[in-house]
Amino acid sequence: MAKKPLAFRMRPKNICDIIGQEHLLGQGKQLNRMVTSNYLSSMILYGPPGVGKTSIATAIAGTLKMPHRMLNAVINNKKDIEIVVEEAKMCGGNLILILDEVHRLNKDKQDLLLPYLENGLLILIGCTTSNPFHSINPAIRSRCHIFELFSLSPEEITTALKKALKDENNGLGEFDVEISDDALLHLASVSGGDIRSALNGLELAVLSTAPNENHKIIITPEIVVECIQKKNFSHDKEESHYNVLSAFQKSIRGSDVNAALHYLARLIEAGDLQSIARRMTVIAYEDIGLANPGLGPRTLAAIDAAERVGFPEARIPLASIVVELALSPKSNSAYSALDAAIADLHSKTYGDIPLYLKAANYKGADSLGRGIGYKYPHDFEGGWIPQVYLPSGLAGTKYYHPKQTSKYEQTLASIYNKINEIMDNK
Repeated sequence: MAKKPLAFRMRPKNICDIIGQEHLLGQGKQLNRMVTSNYLSSMILYGPPGVGKTSIATAIAGTLKMPHRMLNAVINNKKDIEIVVEEAKMCGGNLILILDEVHRLNKDKQDLLLPYLENGLLILIGCTTSNPFHSINPAIRSRCHIFELFSLSPEEITTALKKALKDENNGLGEFDVEISDDALLHLASVSGGDIRSALNGLELAVLSTAPNENHKIIITPEIVVECIQKKNFSHDKEESHYNVLSAFQKSIRGSDVNAALHYLARLIEAGDLQSIARRMTVIAYEDIGLANPGLGPRTLAAIDAAERVGFPEARIPLASIVVELALSPKSNSAYSALDAAIADLHSKTYGDIPLYLKAANYKGADSLGRGIGYKYPHDFEGGWIPQVYLPSGLAGTKYYHPKQTSKYEQTLASIYNKINEIMDNK
């Protein structure tokens, strides 16, 4: 019978054996306190693949010596859950149900679980890669503590790899393995924070390398590269996707060109040209705006070029425009002004449009006072004449507040301030 994968065999049986997630399992931290006090309640563990969600769940059960059952919300049906419920009734409750892919729980299964979570007959530990605030039914979510897990550091993964090399029962301790620190570091680094990927990559390297004449298995960095080949890149269409897009825009807004290029690289690796194009168009007008108005059309031109050539060449115009967006002066004055005007529509009585501004291109308009008294600005020197345009309830309101981040907006501000000075003294 074939052995189970190394990552499965090395799954911790006690929370003391868990590597990483110190923000939850460290001394005095919440999960640690729950286990130490032997007071467990339902929870949802979420985070990227291979960071220890299921391992923590089984380790909690092992530490507390509580009966537990493992199900998958996709694979297991309602009948499977009913069997677990009956088992919980027979043992008087305090049975832990570890439920993988908990965000895929359908309504029938949710309705079945809810009363037993409510009365404490079952303790649910749900595991998911999806943000529970986006993907899990509020009725389930409200009955659970929510804990976020993070990718493991290369140092933490290296610790796990060394432990597996020494473990003779569940690990690779039966083999005489020699692996350099460089090879271990590479393996830990390219795993993308996924301890499962790193352990299984190590197992492949050991099992696929023939021993030398001294029965020693030599694992070099080159062998590790062959076994891993490509960094484990995590970018899904839910949580990670929107987090990367958010970080991309905020890095450009903060003028950090290096961070912007990093997040652009992640989006390119995901092959998501459509989201890149949409987000960069927004950035050009939301974050750059009047500080550099020519950048909007240049951004659209770069997007058009990228779409015409496709990947991989699309990265070339995208890189150029992202550098320019990041290092450009920034101003959100125009759309902030519009947002303020929209807010007034919902919160103020803004009054009627002045009669002289109303349409007057129909018979009888004069008798209604439409258009009478309107001053045509082009008839006056400089193309401007003092005249009130806002509805009566908003007369004198100023939405636009120019910024001094570029010469262009400084010029607009100069004109704007002169107009305001005349109108305020009128």
